[in-house]
Amino acid sequence: MEPSPAKGKPLGRLLVSSTLDAKDELEERLERCMGIVTTLTNGMSEREANDALTASVCKGPQQHEEVCLGLFALLLTEPAQAQRCYRDLTLVNRDGMNVILIKINQILMEKFLKLQDVCRTQLVWLVRELVKSGVIGADGVLMTLMKQIAGGDISNKNLWLAENVLDILVEQREWVLKSGMLIAMSVYTYLRLIVDHGTPALLVLRQKEVDFCIGMLREKFMECFIIGRDLVRLLQIVARIPEMELLWKDLLHNPQALSPQFTGLLQLLTARTSRKFLACRLTPDMETKLLFMTSRVRFGQQKRYQDWFQRQYLSTAESQSLRCDLIRYICGVVHPSNEVLSSDILPRWAIIGWLLTTCTSNVAASNAKLALFYDWLFFSPEKDSIMNIEPAILVMHHSMKPHPAITATLLDFMCRIIPHFFPPLEGQVRQGVFNSLTFIMEKRVLAHLAPLFDNPKLDRELRSMLRERFPEFCSSPSPPTEGRDESTNEMKMEESVSLEMDNHVLLDKEDGCYDNTEAAFSDDEEEINNKGNKKREFRFHPIKEAVIEEPADITPYVDQLDDTMKEKVLQLQKGSDTETQCEVMQEIVDLILEEDFDSEQMSTLASCLAELFKGHFRGDVLPDEITEESLEESVCKPVCLVFRNLCQMQEDNSGFSVLLEMLAELYQKQPKIGYHLLYYLKASKAAMGKMSLYESFAQATALGDLHTCLMMDMKACQEDDVRLLCYLTPSIYTEFPDETLRSGELLNMIVAVIDSTQLQELMCHVMMGDLVMFRKDSVLNILIQSLDWETFEQYSTWQLFLAHNIPLETIIPILQHLKYKEHPEALSCLLLQLRREKPSEEMVKMVLSRPCHPEDQFTTSILRHWAAKHDDVLGEHIKALLIKNNNLPRKRQSLRSSSSKLAQLTLEQILEHMDNLRLNLSNTKNSFFTQTPILQALQHVQASCDEAHKMRFSDLFSLAEEYEEASSKLPKSRRKAPASSPRSRKGAATPVSNEEESASSSASEEEDSKPKAPKRKRKGSSAVGSDSD
Repeated sequence: MEPSPAKGKPLGRLLVSSTLDAKDELEERLERCMGIVTTLTNGMSEREANDALTASVCKGPQQHEEVCLGLFALLLTEPAQAQRCYRDLTLVNRDGMNVILIKINQILMEKFLKLQDVCRTQLVWLVRELVKSGVIGADGVLMTLMKQIAGGDISNKNLWLAENVLDILVEQREWVLKSGMLIAMSVYTYLRLIVDHGTPALLVLRQKEVDFCIGMLREKFMECFIIGRDLVRLLQIVARIPEMELLWKDLLHNPQALSPQFTGLLQLLTARTSRKFLACRLTPDMETKLLFMTSRVRFGQQKRYQDWFQRQYLSTAESQSLRCDLIRYICGVVHPSNEVLSSDILPRWAIIGWLLTTCTSNVAASNAKLALFYDWLFFSPEKDSIMNIEPAILVMHHSMKPHPAITATLLDFMCRIIPHFFPPLEGQVRQGVFNSLTFIMEKRVLAHLAPLFDNPKLDRELRSMLRERFPEFCSSPSPPTEGRDESTNEMKMEESVSLEMDNHVLLDKEDGCYDNTEAAFSDDEEEINNKGNKKREFRFHPIKEAVIEEPADITPYVDQLDDTMKEKVLQLQKGSDTETQCEVMQEIVDLILEEDFDSEQMSTLASCLAELFKGHFRGDVLPDEITEESLEESVCKPVCLVFRNLCQMQEDNSGFSVLLEMLAELYQKQPKIGYHLLYYLKASKAAMGKMSLYESFAQATALGDLHTCLMMDMKACQEDDVRLLCYLTPSIYTEFPDETLRSGELLNMIVAVIDSTQLQELMCHVMMGDLVMFRKDSVLNILIQSLDWETFEQYSTWQLFLAHNIPLETIIPILQHLKYKEHPEALSCLLLQLRREKPSEEMVKMVLSRPCHPEDQFTTSILRHWAAKHDDVLGEHIKALLIKNNNLPRKRQSLRSSSSKLAQLTLEQILEHMDNLRLNLSNTKNSFFTQTPILQALQHVQASCDEAHKMRFSDLFSLAEEYEEASSKLPKSRRKAPASSPRSRKGAATPVSNEEESASSSASEEEDSKPKAPKRKRKGSSAVGSDSD
């Protein structure tokens, strides 16, 4: 049976969600638009409905968008109405379906994995219809949909998607042939998927894929040629298939048969593969996780992220083939900035090394190594990038000490691939590898290769082969010292080279993170913690100091600018004071806003500005003393001119989007620009009330998503400047509540780095109403997330929660998640808060739901406190719970307690906690167990429970027996609760030890000496369970 949704919060019809998830903003909007369309057309004929919709869209852009999105949402959720909705959509839309295409792309990139099955089916149907109708932009949507077909995954959903997209491509072949990029992308995608579909059950699908790829390659080869050298790599993997063998023969011996412009295999192998193709074989979720690891995760802390990624994507036998896609993506697409390279962020080589260690099949390992070295084989310094070949050499270098076997197997592969890749082109492959190694040394990725190629940890045969293949790189950088054996000399040489690398680490921009730190993969995390921390601490201080003095070098970029822009950029470089630089920067902004500005220069200009302004992004942003004057002065930097111009423009101004594009390009080169923009929007008077501008910026970036962009920028701010993080926090929570309050991601960033003073300041902001960090609908979920955080982080979270005016009953269900040994922080904070509260029935229920354990004193301690302060209220609540649970069948109680991982309240638990409380109060004068409601409830339970429970809780039930006897002896008008504890007669019920007996009698005497007033008058004992009680 499906769990029923939480009361007051129905689950959506578009996305799969749990009761703890906050309502999705996109889903909420689509449902609202769907309600508008339903209201407009309710009870009308088709013609009347169409007229009503047409009249509504004519009112303005907002109504047009609402109607289109409402029809779109109906189409996704109501398959029976899909045809009619699509027809209405084609009739009423006024923008060529643009609003629908944007929304489909958003869902595909952000929400596809969460889509309900019905909605996923309908979305594919809609894409098919858009393609049939020849809607402009449908090819882009189809390529985004193809990106969702995961490699190395033969689950039913993934196979269904692969087959349906292929059917669209085959059925609409004529339409496909009009788009060269779609042809290339679909051939690249399905050539890669053929590998995964080799099992007998999937041969029909594989044959369809083979037929499609062969048809496109033979008919439109030059369109496929734009894929570049990775086309050859994919064709090699499927070369055994008969149709592919015939294609290979033409590729090698008769290239003109494929296209008159095609001269042969070498022409294809020397063409670098575009990032678009390498990225298209990773789903958006994979891509986001990899980018997060390579830009936000610190080296040494990656194991939890790698474990998650492996569980999610690399745990099946079929997923072996996915390693190649990941390695090609990391080498060809993930090119970190100099700032990241010179930081302690997880380097690319470490991820690739981890991926290599997860290969369990020889074929997969061989293909993964080929993917790693593929750009080496025909490397040309003029056309190829150092970043494509850098990971391979660093994996080998850093693995030499912790994992010499990995280094050895990679070096062996590099030697053997030269003659074996394609014998007729052996000379070219040798030259490509030689070019790669030479360029690596020129760029000082490694200062010398001899310590790697001629290392005593390698076996003699491999060293001999390396000397034979690469004699130029095996010579020692310094002559051997006399009196030392060969091994000592080589090891000393390696150490000296590593130290030399440290000294020269800043000579080249590409070389910001390479030193002699003993690196290891995730399975050696303990070794990193034990050996590497001191080295890593030493490693980054000199880098930061030295980088400040390094002059900006814009030589590689400035010549690509037109003369006017080049002149201004050079003026900006020469500007000696901030005021002059600001004036020149304003002139540059004016040039960008001119109509004849060539947008292709945007990326180059961004590279120049990132290099020129790198000094602005170092050091503290926030002034030491915060005043209006100091804040205004802090935002008078050249880079802030772009922010100021944006604030002064209207969003519908054409220049607004151009400047946003400029910022987005700059963001790719310098990620700190994001939180600097946030700071400007808060600190500058000119930007007052313009914080929403950041949302436009986030959507313009490559991330394209406000939440992801905001979290990444706040993470960067957290790592660079904690004071600034605290300064921005109130504005961020106020301006972006949906992004900050629905999860604990930002909260965790804050509490992980603040000190006690900053915590107190944030609490003051909360209590003054400037900051809201929790809201009722998500606070419970966030507090549950916080249970895995560090101790100080948890205490800080609870302090911030308690500063809010949120009723404790909102979060009391967290008690079901708390274990006394694992969650002492949350338990202690809850205990202190509960003691200030008057107990409600829900509170008492949750407290009693905790499992009984001799060492867990939580329940007993809070019950004792309530028994002293609110005995009558507590007594009534316990009575109600006892009677309610006693009326449940025993079998149902046992099923309820065993069917859930969360603690559930049972009669036995209540009795255990009551007995513990009785023992705790036995030597006190507390009269809690003399209350009529408690005694009546115990009497009620005793009358219906089995002998085992009567024996187990005999001391507890003896209280009820005493009450019953006292009630029967007194006249009805004078009956009241007994004034003394019935423990004095316990010996009559069950034999006990002498010590217990004497202790009980002394307690009884104490209580007898103090007369007690009855809690309430009773008419008779027969009404134990009546409503009057």
